[in-house]
Amino acid sequence: MSEVIKHECGIALIRLLKPLSFYEEKYGTSLFGLQRLHLLMQKMRNRGQDGAGLATIKLDPEPGHRYISRKRSNSPTYLKDLFDQVFTYFNELPPEKLHDADWLKENMPYTGEVLLGHLRYGTHGSNTIETVHPFLRLNNWISRNLVLAGNFNMTNVDELFDELVELGQYPKEKSDTVTVMEKIGHFLDDEVQRLFDWYKPDGYSNDEINHLIFENLDLQRLMRRACKKFDGGYVMAGMIGYGDAFVIRDPNGIRPAFYYHDDEIAVMASERPAIQTVANVSYQSIREVKPGHVLIIKKNGKVMELPFTEEREVTPCSFERIYFSRGTDRDIYLERKRLGQLLTDRILEAIDYDLENTIFSFVPNTAEVAFNGLVEGLQQRICDIKKQRIKRLQEEGELTDEALEQILKVLPRTEKIAVKDDKMRTFIADEVIRGGMVSHVYDVTYGIVKNHVDTIVLVDDSIVRGTTLRDSIINIVSRLKPKRIIIVSSAPQIRYPDCYGIDMSKMNGFVAFQALVKLLEERGLSHLLDETYYRCKAQEDLPKEEVTNEVIELYNTFTDEEISQKIAEIVTPKGLEIPVDVIFQTIDGLHQACPNHKGDWYFSGRYPTPGGNKVVNKAFINYMEKKEVRAY
Repeated sequence: MSEVIKHECGIALIRLLKPLSFYEEKYGTSLFGLQRLHLLMQKMRNRGQDGAGLATIKLDPEPGHRYISRKRSNSPTYLKDLFDQVFTYFNELPPEKLHDADWLKENMPYTGEVLLGHLRYGTHGSNTIETVHPFLRLNNWISRNLVLAGNFNMTNVDELFDELVELGQYPKEKSDTVTVMEKIGHFLDDEVQRLFDWYKPDGYSNDEINHLIFENLDLQRLMRRACKKFDGGYVMAGMIGYGDAFVIRDPNGIRPAFYYHDDEIAVMASERPAIQTVANVSYQSIREVKPGHVLIIKKNGKVMELPFTEEREVTPCSFERIYFSRGTDRDIYLERKRLGQLLTDRILEAIDYDLENTIFSFVPNTAEVAFNGLVEGLQQRICDIKKQRIKRLQEEGELTDEALEQILKVLPRTEKIAVKDDKMRTFIADEVIRGGMVSHVYDVTYGIVKNHVDTIVLVDDSIVRGTTLRDSIINIVSRLKPKRIIIVSSAPQIRYPDCYGIDMSKMNGFVAFQALVKLLEERGLSHLLDETYYRCKAQEDLPKEEVTNEVIELYNTFTDEEISQKIAEIVTPKGLEIPVDVIFQTIDGLHQACPNHKGDWYFSGRYPTPGGNKVVNKAFINYMEKKEVRAY
C-alpha cells in the first residue's frame, strides 16, 4: 500500500504446559517462555507501530508473593525497549541462579507459565503508555484478577458503556478497550461470586473454595454472558489471576487468530507463520480459532475450543489477505499472486497488447507478490498468443526460422521503476515546502524508459486516498517521460468506512468517494447527496438492527469504470500532460482469489454486523455536516 493506514494489532499468547525446570533441562533455559514470546512478537512486528506490552502470570504462587508482572513501551524502538527492560532483570544473574528454575520463579518477575504479548497499532486517540495493552483489572482475590489484550473495535461502545452504568459501574473513560475490559471483568466477578455462594453452604473453607473456583470457573458461560451484545470485529486474549487463559474470536471471524498446542506448549497468535517459526511445526499442525468460539487453556493444562455465541455468516477481513498480514503465510502468498494474475487480461486490453512498448513494475514493496502473479499471468497469456501465431503461420506455410525467432523473443518487460527512499523524512511544518519534499519520497530508475514511447504499468496493492499517487509516485514517474502511466490496484475501490479496526472512518478520505461526488456534481445530480443525507438522518435514532446502508445507492448511479476514470483524473498531478489511467480489481476477482475471506464491506458496503450500517450512515452525515470526527 503506497499510503500508510493504521490497521490491526497483534496478539501473542503462550502457555507453558510443563514446569520451568523441564525447559531448563531440555532447552538449556528457564526463560524459554519469554524467549518464545519475544520471537513471536518479533515475527508479527508488522502489526504494531505504536507500542508493545507483555504480562506474565505465575501458577500456584504463595500468598504475599507477586505473581503478575507487566511491562509496556511506546518508545520509537518499542519492541527492543520492551524486552531490554524485561531481560535487564536476568542479565546480571550468576549462572547458578540463571539456570535455577525454582529460584527464578520464586524470586524474579516475568517467570510465569502464562504469557501474553501485544503489538499496538492505534487507529484513533492518543499514543500514550496508558493506551498500550495488556490491560490489568486487579483485585485482592486471585480469581478476580484479569489481564486482557485485544485486536478489536466495537461499533456500539455507547450501548455497551450504558450497560455498565446500568450495572452500577462508573467506568473511567468511554473507550472500547476500557468498556470491554470492564464488561468481561464484571461477569468474571459475578461468576466467581456465584461459585463461592454455591460452595459456601457445604462447609468448605474459603481457601478450599478458591481451588474449587480454579477448577470449575466456566469460561464458556462467562464469555457467553459478557459478549452477548458485542458488535464489531474482535480477537481478545486474556489471563485470569490463578492461571486460566482464553482467546475469543468474533462470530463473523473478522479478525484472525491461530493456535497450536502439544504436551509442552500452547501458542496463539494473530498470524500463522509466526507460530510455525516459534513452535517449528508444519502449516497443517496449526488451527484457526473458529468464529464465535472461545479457546480455553485451563490452569490444569486442558485445552478446549467451545462456542460462546450464535453462528453468523463468516466474513473474515479480506484486507488481511491483500495487505495487512505478512505474506509468508502460504495461503496469503498464493492469494496475493492470484489477485495480480486475475488482472492480466484487462491490462493487456488497456495496452492494446503492445508488450514491446510497455514496462511492468510495482510500488511499494508490499505489492511485489501481486506483481509476480501478474507477470505469471502475462507469461501464460503470451504463451497462448505465441501458440496461436505459430499455428497460423504453419497453416499459411509461412513459419520461417526468422518469424519463429521474432515470436519467441516476445516477453513482458519487467523493471524496478519506483523505489521508496526510506530515509526521506518530511517533518517540515510549512505545507508548500513539505509538499515539495513529499514528491521525492520515491526515487526512479532512469534510462530504461523510451521517451514518449513506453507505457508504464505500476501495480499497487490498494488505493485509499490517492494523495501519495498524485503528490509523489505519478509525479516522479512522469520524469521518465513515458507515453502513458497505468496504475493497477490489486484490490477493488475502497468506498466505505471500516469500523472493525482499520483507520478508515471518514468518507472524504476515500478517493473513490471524492470521485463519486465529482461525478454527481458534473452531471447535475448533487441533489442525490441531500436526499441520501435525509434518509440517513431519518435512521439516526433507530436501533442498529433496523438501519440500512443508504450510501450504496449513490455508488449505483455510476459504473465502476466511470468511477475509476474520475479517480484517474483526481490522482493526476496538476499540469501533467501524460495520460494516467487506473485499473482496479473487481469484487468478483477478489472473491475468486480469496475464496475463504469474503469480508468486503469497505469495497461493497455489505457490513457483517448491524453496527456497520449505522457507522457508514453516520460517516456520510458527518461528511454532509462537515464534521471531521470519527463515525463510531
